[in-house]
Parts: sequence; C-alpha cells; structure tokens
Amino acid sequence: MNILLFRRRSLLATLVLMLLTFGGGQVSAQTMQEPPPESDMRVNTDDPYENWNRKVFSFNDAIDRWFLRPVAQAYRTVTPDIVDRGVTNFFNNLTEIRNFSNSVLQLKGESAVVAVGRFTYNTVFGLGGIFDVATAFDLPERPEDFGQTLGYWGVGSGPYLMLPLLGPATPRYFSGMVTDGFLLPSAWDEVSSPETYYLRVLQIVDRRADFIPAEQFISGDRYTFVRNAFLQRREFLIKDGKITEDPFADDDDFMLEDF
Repeated sequence: MNILLFRRRSLLATLVLMLLTFGGGQVSAQTMQEPPPESDMRVNTDDPYENWNRKVFSFNDAIDRWFLRPVAQAYRTVTPDIVDRGVTNFFNNLTEIRNFSNSVLQLKGESAVVAVGRFTYNTVFGLGGIFDVATAFDLPERPEDFGQTLGYWGVGSGPYLMLPLLGPATPRYFSGMVTDGFLLPSAWDEVSSPETYYLRVLQIVDRRADFIPAEQFISGDRYTFVRNAFLQRREFLIKDGKITEDPFADDDDFMLEDF
C-alpha cells in the first residue's frame, strides 16, 4: 500500500473516530439513551466492560451535545476558512515532534526523516506551521505515537475502554497518549500559564469543528461504531496500513470528496 493511499484511508478513519470521541452526531433520543436489546448484546472479547463503557459514552455524548458541539459550530461559523485551516495546521505541525520521536523508537529511519523535513518546511516556509507547505513538497504526514511504538515492540492493547472526556482508549493507547503529552512544548510550560489553557481550548474546539461535516456518515448503534472504528484504526496505524481487509476501502473515495 503506497503512502498516499495509507494517508487517505487513515484520514477517513480519523475523521469518523475523532468526531465520535466527543460523541457528536445527529441521532434520535432513543438511540442516545437505550442500548440494543439484551439478546443482541453479545460479549465482545475486546470490550469486557461494555456496560460501563456505554454509560461513560452517554456522559461524553451529553457534554458534546450541550456544550462542545455548539461552541465548535459557532467557531466554524465565525472563523474564515483560511484562519481555521491555519489553526489546524499549526497544531498539526507540533505533532511532528511526536512523529519523529516515535519513528526513531520504532527504528523507522525514513519516517523520522520525513517528520524532521515536515517540521522544518512548515515552520520555516509555512510561517510557524500555519501553512502546510510540506505536503506540497510531497512530504505527507506519517503519524506515529507511543501507543504505536508499544505495539511495534509487542505490547498488547488490553481491553477497550471509554474514558470520561477523553473518549475511546485501551491501556496501551492511554499509556502512549500520556507519554506523548510530555513531548509537546506546552507540556513543559508553567501549569499556571493562562496561554497554555487558551491554546488547549482552541485546539479542542478547532478539532471538534473540523469533524462536524463527518456527522452525516454516522449510522446504526453509535457506541459499537465508535468502538469498531477506534480498534480498527489503531490496528491500521500500528501495522502501517498492512492489513488484509480495510473496512473503509469501498467508501473512502466517496466520503473524502466532501473534505
């Protein structure tokens, strides 16, 4: 699988997954509040805590519906497209630090070089990362995180978990997320610095706003959809797209036309 196809399919999974991390989407009250009939709730070996996870999912969903999504929609309405894209690019550029570190830990020399090149091009020529000039230079992002690093070295994912406010996770993913947090510059800032909180809030709102268009593709039992999308995407990333079956393969061309 070439890097462009990998990036496109990974982008599609990310669009759906990150949207559902916050529980977004237009659904009926019945879908929101009632789980599937007991006869349909079979035990999933990847989700032994499904009963608890569903309750946390409903909690996250309520916060999104009543607070995060309205704020993100307002941000999307008043923010010019070029500014919105610049904010997204700025935060994405910072993740190249994470991509580089984990590429090195996974002995992926080429990916490490790409991460350095992207960060350099976007920081110098892209005005601090506001413009993604690296992609124009044929250097698409190669996402790597510490959860992928743990998987690369044989650490199991553990059971599926739905975390309050943080969304879908596994012990391996959560450990990687915490570790990666220390690789970002803001992790070393003073905790009392208000600028740190402002940037974090802006990042969350910008990310949520970017995934509002993907809500139209949500269907069926949303909890199951989130779980499967998360687990499949993590497996896809850890194996660098080397999978025998891609659940998004038939629809990615159609869905990506809108982004």
